[in-house]
Amino acid sequence: MKPLRAVLARFVVGIAFGIALAFLLLPLLALVLHTTPGDLVAGLRSPVVLDAIRLSLITTLGTLLLTLAFGLPAAWVLARWRVPGRGLIEAALALPMVLPPVVAGVALLVTVGARGTMGPALHAIGLRLPFTTLAVVLAQTFVAAPFFITSARAGFQALDPGWEEAARALGASRGYAFWRVVVPLTAPALVAGLGLTWARALGEFGATITFAGNLMGVTQTMPLAVFVTAESDLRSAITLAVLLLVLAFTVLAALRSAPLPARA
Repeated sequence: MKPLRAVLARFVVGIAFGIALAFLLLPLLALVLHTTPGDLVAGLRSPVVLDAIRLSLITTLGTLLLTLAFGLPAAWVLARWRVPGRGLIEAALALPMVLPPVVAGVALLVTVGARGTMGPALHAIGLRLPFTTLAVVLAQTFVAAPFFITSARAGFQALDPGWEEAARALGASRGYAFWRVVVPLTAPALVAGLGLTWARALGEFGATITFAGNLMGVTQTMPLAVFVTAESDLRSAITLAVLLLVLAFTVLAALRSAPLPARA
């Protein structure tokens, strides 16, 4: 009886696994099979597609730079400093990862919009953020930066402080020890965080359309262009959708195949 029950159990689990794979992968496979290389080439000639790709590359690069500039210190503080209420702070920083993106867009609007909390002060110095390319970068950073902060913090926490202390004992400054010892040893976690941040920023839709609008050449990134062209130019929509799929899969596959950070 036991061998029969084991076989039945494996059969049921295998069926469930197959259903899960089919449910998650068939729509993506259908999207790829629904187009041809000729259609992709033709779609890439569309001004809407080219503008969306250009804008997405520019804004996601800006997102990565902002994330590095502010996310790296934030991750270091959370990992190494004794911060009161650190658990609550970490939970708050992770909120954009689980909030509906449109809520993130509304939050940005009521913070730096024309009638928002900081809007009048920004307007006084001639800075208007909503419905600009900079607004796209801010929206992407808001929802994507927590992925990097979480990954970097985990990498810093996993690193034995003894490496840093040894570098300091040999005469290295704090900055030198950080950039020449800590960063190289935690590079896998940092790269993984940047990869996830870039992929999330590339696919951002809700916060962008709410806070930055949908202006071709200004705020219309690839996901927004898919939304707009799906009804009027299906070829362009499919081209952008396939490109997004390929880019996201490439990043995730590269991160999966990269060596995991070892505990030092």
